[in-house]
Formats: sequence, C-alpha cells, structure tokens
Amino acid sequence: MRRHRKGKINSPDDRTSLCDITDGQKVVIVSMHSGRTLTKRLADLGLTVGTEIKVIGRTLFSGPIQIEACGSRLVIGRGLASKILVELK
Repeated sequence: MRRHRKGKINSPDDRTSLCDITDGQKVVIVSMHSGRTLTKRLADLGLTVGTEIKVIGRTLFSGPIQIEACGSRLVIGRGLASKILVELK
C-alpha cells in the first residue's frame, strides 16, 4: 500500500498508473493524462476509458510494458504507460 503526502493510506482499488501494475493483473482504464493527439492515437489502438487491460509482461528498469487489450497484444513505453490511470478489476 502507498501513502499520500498527507498520511492517508490508499486501498488497493484506488487509481494508479499503468506502470505500477504487476504482471498478470487485470485493470480498467479510468483516465488518461495526455494531449489530444496522444489520446486519439491510444483510441486508435483500442485504449479508451473503460477498456479492460491485462498486463502481460514488463521489462526491468525503464523498458516497455506488454499489455493485452481488445484481443490484441500491444507494447507501450513506460512514459506513455505512466499517463494512463487504471483501477484494479
């Protein structure tokens, strides 16, 4: 569990970045903190608010994250994954 700066403890079903999800977990996209162009690019890949995602694998350190969404496997960079907020399913 994580602590907010004010000392509150987050429960596991709070919103978190896609970067913080471990392999094998299923999550739902809650929001995306990106510009219009990037949001459109993600939508073209099938990643919109409400989409269920399964994290397939992560590389060590700052490498890409492999996910499964809408029946397709995608690999996205950590920078992009950090802008996608998800909720555990």
